[in-house]
Amino acid sequence: MAGKIVVLTGAGISAESGLGTFRDEGGLWAKHRIEDVATPEGFARDPALVHRFYNARRIQAAEALPNAAHEALARLQRDWPGEVVIVTQNVDGLHEKAGATAIHMHGELSSALCYRCGHRWPSPPEMAPGEPCPACHARAGRPDIVWFGEMPYHMDEIADHLQTCDLFASIGTSGQVYPAAGFVQEAAYAGARTIELNLADSEISRAFEDHRVGPASRVVPQWVAELLA
Repeated sequence: MAGKIVVLTGAGISAESGLGTFRDEGGLWAKHRIEDVATPEGFARDPALVHRFYNARRIQAAEALPNAAHEALARLQRDWPGEVVIVTQNVDGLHEKAGATAIHMHGELSSALCYRCGHRWPSPPEMAPGEPCPACHARAGRPDIVWFGEMPYHMDEIADHLQTCDLFASIGTSGQVYPAAGFVQEAAYAGARTIELNLADSEISRAFEDHRVGPASRVVPQWVAELLA
């Protein structure tokens, strides 16, 4: 019987699709402080700035195409005889564009959230301060993104998957953001084999049994081909 695979993906898997991380130089994140555009306090201080920032990210994501790493994971999810669960820290929707399903622990650019009633709805291409909620009609719309200081989504579901998987893989993550950085320990404690695929060593590389270094578009398809062989 085929085992259960849990795959965690971070910004590194989307970098080759033109979507940079907040550590990249020259990208959207380099022009803003995290405190200003990725915290509840920043949104309360200047909602117009935050909306402009996420409007720009939304445009980038809409234009981006999945790369070979996204496509390989979609193939793994389709062809592996057991269960393959993709948990992503990314908000760009490229896993879905490649034909996979994913648990979005940090939200999605394609979704809007009412901070009054908690209702979610498909985000318009551009949002602005005072965005009306279609459910309660409060002018309280915000990007449905988990900001620093907020609790990631679906944590109970993710914990269940980590405790029941046979193989845990981390792809393109920095190992600096918790709770995701602790997933490898959770899976290992439950008896899973662990592997990291990354462009370079991360903060938590030594926590993994196996380690592959290189661009995601190369190492992920190679790894998937080995699993499916």
